[in-house]
Amino acid sequence: MSSAAVRPEANRRRGPAEASWAPIGAYAARALAGHRLRTALNMLGIAVGIASVILLTSIGEGTRRFVFDQFSQFGTNIIAINPGKSETLGIPGVLGGTTHKLTLDDALAIERLSSVTDLVPVAFGSARVEARGRGRAVYVYGVTPNVPELWKFAVRQGSFWSAGDPRQGGYTAVLGPTLKRELFGAENALGELVRIGGTRFRVIGIMEPKGRLLGIDIDDSVYVPVATAMNLLNRTELDEIDIQFHAGETTDRVVAGVKALLTERHRGREDFTITTQEEMLRVFDRVMKTITAAVGAIAGISLLVGAIGILTTMWIAVGERTGEIGLLRAVGVRRHQIRILFLTESGAMALAGGVAGLAVGLGLCALLRAAIPGLPVATPLGFAVAALAVSVATGLVAGVLPSQRAAKLDPIQALRQE
Repeated sequence: MSSAAVRPEANRRRGPAEASWAPIGAYAARALAGHRLRTALNMLGIAVGIASVILLTSIGEGTRRFVFDQFSQFGTNIIAINPGKSETLGIPGVLGGTTHKLTLDDALAIERLSSVTDLVPVAFGSARVEARGRGRAVYVYGVTPNVPELWKFAVRQGSFWSAGDPRQGGYTAVLGPTLKRELFGAENALGELVRIGGTRFRVIGIMEPKGRLLGIDIDDSVYVPVATAMNLLNRTELDEIDIQFHAGETTDRVVAGVKALLTERHRGREDFTITTQEEMLRVFDRVMKTITAAVGAIAGISLLVGAIGILTTMWIAVGERTGEIGLLRAVGVRRHQIRILFLTESGAMALAGGVAGLAVGLGLCALLRAAIPGLPVATPLGFAVAALAVSVATGLVAGVLPSQRAAKLDPIQALRQE
């Protein structure tokens, strides 16, 4: 290549920025085009790294959003109370916690708090449900009839039983749509009898489809009065109390009120665990962000491999182009321009590889969404911008040592080697 591309005369006629970048950019492009295979292999290393990061972090981010949406569908002003105080592991009643009863009387006392707008005491377990010679084991939820309002569940046919004293029980049942279909097919199930754990119940309602929650088909279940469920499942306590509070109340204030009431009822012992919806979502958010970052870091190892490839290539290129560098220095090209030249080449390779990797990564995400509709995949714009920035930074960092080596070459010695 002619040295006119970076000759000092051009520098005198134009401003410093134009004199440096335009000719050096053209020179770098021609140098890369002269070694197409080497350039393509370096770009491939960066592209594989960027595509891996985009794909895996998109799955992680999609999963985080999916989990957030799953729990947000029940509302954000909900608090769950479970028996047992976790003192070590954060799991009520398991390895380090002490478990004490939550009763229906506790639930009724909490319901009388002014900040509470709705409450559902819950007892659940698994039992076999049978009808018309068919049967299946499903989750049985002992609840009160205000479940549709608090859990944001809709009834498709019929209704829940009438409100009353939850301690009285009853033998009516509301079926999830999957359970109804498995037992009765397309026929009407309202008014029919089913056996739950050997006890007869009359079907008075069918729920609207709700889908799956974290892999569990919540449509494949049955709802019965809470006191009846406790007898059916041989329970003397509740598994959970879910409360909904006024939108104008702060979560901390409601939690403090519930905690004070239950502590007083339990003889001064805080033998229960209160979990707010906000806290649960924050925990899931932190966990999923950590997992996404870890997965992205693992995928980023291939970026390191690509960076080493660029470093090796550029280092070899300095040795191959020693005479050329000496000629450029002899005609007046300065050291910092030589440094910029090699950094431009390494950065251009990395940028081109990053663009290709981004395109491949986004294409793979689109294919996954089409092939597996239920798979949560989301690629925020920030991820794409960050991926390109990382690819360019990788190339520039990889080009630092070769560019320094090239800039330090003595022009006379370099020309002698040529």
